[in-house]
Amino acid sequence: MCGIIAYTGKRNTTDLLIDGLRALEYRGYDSAGIFVAGAGVIKAVGPVENLAKKIPAGFSGPAGIAHTRWATHGTPTEINAHPHSDDKQHVWFVHNGIIENYRELKSELEKLGHVFVSDTDSEVVGNLIVEKMKTETTFEAAVMSALKDMRGTYGLAIMHDGEPGKIIAARMGSPLVLGIGEDENFIASDPTPLLRHTKNLIYLNDGEIAIVTPGKYDIFSLDNRRIERTPDAVTWTVGAAEKGDHDHYMMKEIMEAPEVVRNTLRGRLLVEEGMAKLGGLEDVKDKLRDIKRIIIVGCGTAYYAGLVGEYMIEEFAGIPVEVEVASEFRYRNPVIDEHTALLAISQSGETLDTLEAIREAKRKGALTLGIVNAVGSTIARETDAGVYNHAGPEIAVASTKAFISQLSILALFTLFLGRERTLSQTVGRDIAEALMSLPEKLEELLKQSGDIKTLAEKYISFRDYLYIGRKYNFPTALEGAIKLKEISYVHAEGYGAGEMKHGPLAMIDQNFPTIAICLDDSMHEKMVSNIQEIRARKGPVIAIATEGDTRVAGVSDDVIYIPR
Repeated sequence: MCGIIAYTGKRNTTDLLIDGLRALEYRGYDSAGIFVAGAGVIKAVGPVENLAKKIPAGFSGPAGIAHTRWATHGTPTEINAHPHSDDKQHVWFVHNGIIENYRELKSELEKLGHVFVSDTDSEVVGNLIVEKMKTETTFEAAVMSALKDMRGTYGLAIMHDGEPGKIIAARMGSPLVLGIGEDENFIASDPTPLLRHTKNLIYLNDGEIAIVTPGKYDIFSLDNRRIERTPDAVTWTVGAAEKGDHDHYMMKEIMEAPEVVRNTLRGRLLVEEGMAKLGGLEDVKDKLRDIKRIIIVGCGTAYYAGLVGEYMIEEFAGIPVEVEVASEFRYRNPVIDEHTALLAISQSGETLDTLEAIREAKRKGALTLGIVNAVGSTIARETDAGVYNHAGPEIAVASTKAFISQLSILALFTLFLGRERTLSQTVGRDIAEALMSLPEKLEELLKQSGDIKTLAEKYISFRDYLYIGRKYNFPTALEGAIKLKEISYVHAEGYGAGEMKHGPLAMIDQNFPTIAICLDDSMHEKMVSNIQEIRARKGPVIAIATEGDTRVAGVSDDVIYIPR
């Protein structure tokens, strides 16, 4: 998950860029580098601090670009680290994404005499731009011409030694955001490193480039058509994007769960009426009444949230729902008409596969809706209507508070749809009251963090885990497994507990613990039976159970109790 930060202005460029790279460290990376006009380039393998230690006194200039790299083409080395340049070091750039036709471009450029030194696909960009500068009249025109020859995805920040205060940003499938300041401007791959400097942001769309200098920015399409765009003011604070007293971003964001739910629900629940008020859907309320089918799309955690939404909407609003992984949906030929609504879920609002699913649905006449955390993001702009999470910036790679917020919004969306159709006020009020009680229950749950840490230490030596659940908690099992994989690099699988006999049970032994989500609900008896099957094969069981449920404790090795 490579990161980009770029700056042009009057401040100390080097210090600002290094601070920006530190703010991007949460994305995961293996090397980092910085280029500052008039000073040169420095790269290092490993953490940003390795790079910072290599920077000599006086290394500064009017503008610069910096990057954290996660290796895709070529191993983590200083040569493969960004920024890259052309072979004469006139053009410097950082790149997120993959240039799919880099081999043929590289071959053509080598025939023209260009020399390549890295193993990356990115290196073709600089040499291609320099080649275009031989026939184009301006740096900007050369960049536009080069971009038209490239296939694939890119988020680029590009500089030229002839115009040291200018940076060109270009986007195709890989997010880029401009930060607009006073006599200074910024470019980054996401808002996190910008929040301490400005809250005025502009997200670039695919096929757009921005020409950025300290005093202005101009946005153009690849065919050189000027595009007018004004900044969106984000409400996130600098503190929201910092760890505070917590050791890790992820722990901070887990502990923020109660406030996240409060912020998501604030002003959106009419408890007495048993209704949800979602201002972002008011303009399409009449269309939603006529919808006969909903398709939910998302990737990873957002997809799992959508699976929970499917249960909610079908049970309480009576509308057929399908949930699809966006990366599969975009390559199918889905049957869609004007009575279909596509609901896209994305924390960043920039997930490429989800964005392409929206565009496919729009082409076929569907109503498109979004659940997005990032204000002004591409999905927020391209959908017909939607709802913002208001979860604040999510810095940890593994989504925690966005997932909780997505579930909360899906409950609001269900209540909104249900009351527009057949859901009674009485049931609606019960749902609204239950939602309002969630923050306090989360606070009670999080008081167990010390006990849960002790439990984790007990199971730390195991390398394989199974998560199981039924109905609403089948997606929760999937979510639990992906979290363990992302954060601990431990093998984990999520399964519907009813499928235990169709494969997973064969793997269970004393070295394969199971996390069983066994709440006091309509699935309780069946979940207890599944736990007993696992125990019969000597599999350790950690149960997640409702407070007061002594039966589950009798068939499990350990229990984490949650409020009813």
